[in-house]
Amino acid sequence: MNIPVTQRRRERIEQVLAKRQPDLTLVMDNIWDPHNVSAVLRSCDAFGVHEVQLYYTTSPWPDLGKRTSASAKKWVRRIRHNDGPGMIQSLRDRGYQILRTGFSETARPVMAFDYTIPTAIILSNEHDGTAPELAELVSDEVYIPMQGMVQSFNVSVAAAIILYQAFLQRNEAGMYDSPRFDDDEFRALCKDWYSR
Repeated sequence: MNIPVTQRRRERIEQVLAKRQPDLTLVMDNIWDPHNVSAVLRSCDAFGVHEVQLYYTTSPWPDLGKRTSASAKKWVRRIRHNDGPGMIQSLRDRGYQILRTGFSETARPVMAFDYTIPTAIILSNEHDGTAPELAELVSDEVYIPMQGMVQSFNVSVAAAIILYQAFLQRNEAGMYDSPRFDDDEFRALCKDWYSR
């Protein structure tokens, strides 16, 4: 059964899609906790991330419920991968800089990177860190400076902070001012979203 789309809903969908960033993505590397995954997706939606990469090789894809934060999955495209090197090469072929979260001596603070260029950030399982097959291919590490005793944020909080830094830079550069999709793709996405 087709539910009619109100004019107000159409306008909202078009406004949101006009701000989507097709060249900013996160790679979720075996993040098993469904609450964390839902919260990351909610931050992606909030900051205009169009799609995320799902890399699950040691953890099953978490079952996302229909709670408020889980509803963000409806608005963020999810691409599944099981070939880490292939995923990294595909992103590089599309011109992405690829960063991973980490604390090595060469890691740089989140503010030190340019997020106005195509960017993918790998967020990993808090207990295991970045999957070795990804870590050996991605040397650039990003960390969030902290002033307390604890060493790291929860992965969903880290995602929000990193995406906010990207938002600040992209917003300053005017990258949210007009649609980033060509007209045909924008119309196709609108049509798809009207039916959700």
